[in-house]
Amino acid sequence: MKKAVIAASAAILTAGLVTASPAVAKSGPTAPKGQATKLTKAVTVNGILKHLRQFQAIANANGGNRASGLPGYDASVEYVARELKKSGYKVTVQEFTFPFFQELTPATLTVGGKEIENAVFTYSASGSVTGPIIPTNDVQIPPGPEAGSSNSGCEPADFAPAPAEDAIALVQRGTCDFAVKVDNAVAAGYDAVLVFNEGQPGRTDVVAGTLGAPKSVPVSGISYEQGAEFVAAGTPTGTLTTDVESDLERTTYNVLADVPASELKKIKNKDQVVVVGAHLDSVPEGPGINDNGSGSAGILEIARQLSSTGLYKNLQRPVRFAFWGAEELSLLGSEHYVANLSEDELSRIYANLNFDMIGSPNYARFVYDGDGSDGDPGPAGSGEIEQVFTDWFDSQGLASEPTAFDGRSDYGPFIEVGIPAGGLFTGAEGVKTPEQVALYGGTAGVAYDPCYHQACDDMTNLSVKALHEMGDAAAFAVATLTFSKKGLYPDGSRKAAQGKAQAKGKAHVHHQHGHLKTR
Repeated sequence: MKKAVIAASAAILTAGLVTASPAVAKSGPTAPKGQATKLTKAVTVNGILKHLRQFQAIANANGGNRASGLPGYDASVEYVARELKKSGYKVTVQEFTFPFFQELTPATLTVGGKEIENAVFTYSASGSVTGPIIPTNDVQIPPGPEAGSSNSGCEPADFAPAPAEDAIALVQRGTCDFAVKVDNAVAAGYDAVLVFNEGQPGRTDVVAGTLGAPKSVPVSGISYEQGAEFVAAGTPTGTLTTDVESDLERTTYNVLADVPASELKKIKNKDQVVVVGAHLDSVPEGPGINDNGSGSAGILEIARQLSSTGLYKNLQRPVRFAFWGAEELSLLGSEHYVANLSEDELSRIYANLNFDMIGSPNYARFVYDGDGSDGDPGPAGSGEIEQVFTDWFDSQGLASEPTAFDGRSDYGPFIEVGIPAGGLFTGAEGVKTPEQVALYGGTAGVAYDPCYHQACDDMTNLSVKALHEMGDAAAFAVATLTFSKKGLYPDGSRKAAQGKAQAKGKAHVHHQHGHLKTR
């Protein structure tokens, strides 16, 4: 999963980061206390770890990963579907095709006989290009004051015409999508592209991202320091070599689980389905135990305990557990699901809960910012969902803070069509601040998940404490939204928000806000 978490300033943090959403009155859903407590207690760390150990074993037996389109993912689908069927759920395995990508051998970049650390971009082409490394005419060194201020490569005029021999364009991260920068470089005649990071705090390391669709030239990322060194050197000669595989029609799957028909017919509000989702796939580089085995294991255990405790007999509205495929290649599984719902089916989706990375070893307690107190708000009801989580953390004496509700995880396709959403996240490659250490513990100056998108994202890359706290919060939220007789919002407001999104052309739009960086 890719989350662009930008740490709040020290002033904001010290002013009171921990409180529940102030913009929403405490008038949202409340679950019967005994039922919510029973589910929360039933969902244990041991139960979550049991599933994570199975995901690790699957990765070990299948090339070290569980990426969509590869055998490890298929085995993960089989495991999840089997566990859900054993718990009595009606399971649907939804097949779809997607543009598959993997790196077959690590990309290499050599300049002056020196090997330079780099990271191939998703949907790069294969090839080997030797030539001058030529920067755009608008790189910002030193970097601008804010992330995203560099416009390097966003306009065709940013590129000097490529020389007759092979040449490598050097562009700086910022402002526009990586795909736009690459397309402009190719139009100017370049044979390969290097993207260097922008240079502000949190944007200095080797950058990697997605191009959204296969490109015709090799593309790889480097650090800000290395890019600045190339700019200072003029036009050094380098060799970039990539070896990748792309398949535009690879098959993969979503797993969907509904309560059995015998229980569904007893539920009063059958047209208010709560979709509880997490992406099941890893990146090809590793087993994805935190990203996102943790979220998948968490909701799988919630589903199992909802059944084994008999609590699904108390449901006021249906729950559908969803395990998304191909999230790591731009939310493709959840987008496929939403785009293929009929208008009637879409109108029955009441809310979406999303759990993506809930066990980061250097974790923070991030709650998706549904009410817009820290950015753009979600559809009507999203603020109330945020408050369900923040109220839970407050009741436990635990700090929490909002994280950008920017559509860059599997809730994105839901909010685009006006469905309220919310969820939890414990941090990815962002760096923990001293102020956050005071709230959550851990180590300042270190990534929330130092093994993010790497081979080391294994069973050693977890915080059991995070799994406990976030697992409890997730179970409480599922109980609150499904057991509560009180709705999220007045009758009709969700449909009005949904209609407004569709009127703006947001319904069923394929977007590129996936886990991997797009810009």
